[in-house]
Amino acid sequence: MTPPFLVLGIETSCDETAAAVVRLGADGRGHVRSSVVASQVAIHAPFGGVVPEVAARAHVELVEPVARQALSEAGVSLDEIAGVAATAGPGLIGAVMVGLSFAKGLALARGLPLIAVNHLEGHAVSARLDAEVDYPFLLLLVSGGHCQLLEVAGIGACRRLGSTIDDAAGEAFDKIAKTLGLPYPGGPALERLAEGGDADRFPLPRALLGRRDCDFSFSGLKTAAARVAQGLTTDLERRDLAAAVQAAIARQLSERTARAMQVYAAQNAAQHRRFVVAGGVAANRAVRASLEAVATAHGFSFAAPALKYCTDNAAMIALAGAERLAAGLTSGLDAVARPRWPLDEAAALAAPTHVPGRKGAKA
Repeated sequence: MTPPFLVLGIETSCDETAAAVVRLGADGRGHVRSSVVASQVAIHAPFGGVVPEVAARAHVELVEPVARQALSEAGVSLDEIAGVAATAGPGLIGAVMVGLSFAKGLALARGLPLIAVNHLEGHAVSARLDAEVDYPFLLLLVSGGHCQLLEVAGIGACRRLGSTIDDAAGEAFDKIAKTLGLPYPGGPALERLAEGGDADRFPLPRALLGRRDCDFSFSGLKTAAARVAQGLTTDLERRDLAAAVQAAIARQLSERTARAMQVYAAQNAAQHRRFVVAGGVAANRAVRASLEAVATAHGFSFAAPALKYCTDNAAMIALAGAERLAAGLTSGLDAVARPRWPLDEAAALAAPTHVPGRKGAKA
């Protein structure tokens, strides 16, 4: 389909019920007409984390009114929508099924094309929302469930350069925050606690120092920080540990990104040296500042989504869907919800960072 046109996006991969309307312009730019996110933080806070069954049931109740609100705020009707995009994975399978099923029903009822979108691809294009970020670029996708370095040549064209071999950076933030007694969600709470802390007070381990690849590891850091936290007695000590953890995560992300930049620069012309960081952890100011400094040092431009598009949202899903629709990449109504769905499936199958299980390769 030739732009310009409007796409309705639906996102329900975890604990955010979201819908958005994005216009893909004739210039190929994505312009957000509306972006509505219904947070489930208050629902899951008593449990200290996301409960999959509770999340899925909340999505069932919220997805239709949230979609209506997105259309209303955009000032458009379904008659003006060219396609319906929905997250089809990876994510909590029950949650993913709710949004994908809603999108299928809407597409069938209105005779609209369906675009099943990889949630990670949504994050990959999120910096292109209302901004001029051209392909190709080097991407650090860093969130609660994912930590990867990818070469992004275009929509549907990602090559993995590195990935976490155990935990994601966002998971480390959240789990360490929990050991410090911080409320859910832990990542933002730890960032607030770290303000003014002494990052050098507590020495923490540095992972994979003997390896020269672009992979990450955060499980050792998580364990070490948890042990230190058990012996803390004052708020000052807790603040210093939070600052040390934040600095350690930012350092590892920056070190691996610098290696990836060397690989990327050797294979791409100077005018293509663009670096993008996306995902929930991209909202952390210390991480952003560290990565921006690395980009400058290696001759890369730096881009990150607006803070409201770092965490899960449907605008990024709508944009990914719109770019796919423009390329003629649509899905059938038999599109399946996938708990695991790597962006670079060839690399995930050829060299998995986790042993593939019954549901397929994880990373």
